[in-house]
Amino acid sequence: MTVMRNIVILTGAGISAESGIATFRGPGGLWEGHRVEDVCTPEALAADPVLVHRFYDLRRAALRDVRPNPAHEALARLDREWSGALLIVTQNVDDLHERAGARRLLHMHGALNQALCAACAARFDWTADLPPGTPCPTCHAPALRPDIVFFGEISYGMDRIEAALAEADLFVSIGTSGAVYPAAGFVRMAQACGAATLELNLDRSEGSGWFDESRLGPAGQLVPAWVEQMLSA
Repeated sequence: MTVMRNIVILTGAGISAESGIATFRGPGGLWEGHRVEDVCTPEALAADPVLVHRFYDLRRAALRDVRPNPAHEALARLDREWSGALLIVTQNVDDLHERAGARRLLHMHGALNQALCAACAARFDWTADLPPGTPCPTCHAPALRPDIVFFGEISYGMDRIEAALAEADLFVSIGTSGAVYPAAGFVRMAQACGAATLELNLDRSEGSGWFDESRLGPAGQLVPAWVEQMLSA
């Protein structure tokens, strides 16, 4: 039997939906009532910075009213207690993994509670509103924007993610649609390097057929049960 030592976990919108955060693409392809193309592309930011900045201001403020759920808490427990290598890669821009206590964590699509300077590329913790033209604390250019990876931009940490997948014994995908790349390709990267693969999802994703095993149900039930299984093995 293969010994599982190195784990890579991918989390998506489904893990935070149970905390009350809207999934990225809701009914009709909308995100919180907006077309994704109108709030999550460089072109949208250039065309209507007031709309885009305000959209993320509201998402940032909404984080104050939500809490980590049992799935976040279970992954934080795994982070604390797992003695092997572990990397939690999240597509989510909320901070619920951190608030649950996870530390071995990478936000591949950025974070609501951070600002990015479009002029000098410096990043800052940011919890207040961020109107267009806010000056950068480092270079002073009026160029701060939400630190969100828009469509057409390169996801953060890809070198680190690919290195972890190459060494993984197990790849687990939680609450993802299997439709957004490059994350949708992680299962095949992991399999090509010999890892076992597991999907924990409310419904079958677009990539379910690539996984060795799919367990279907709410993340708040599936994830704590899987973590207990791993830590008890």
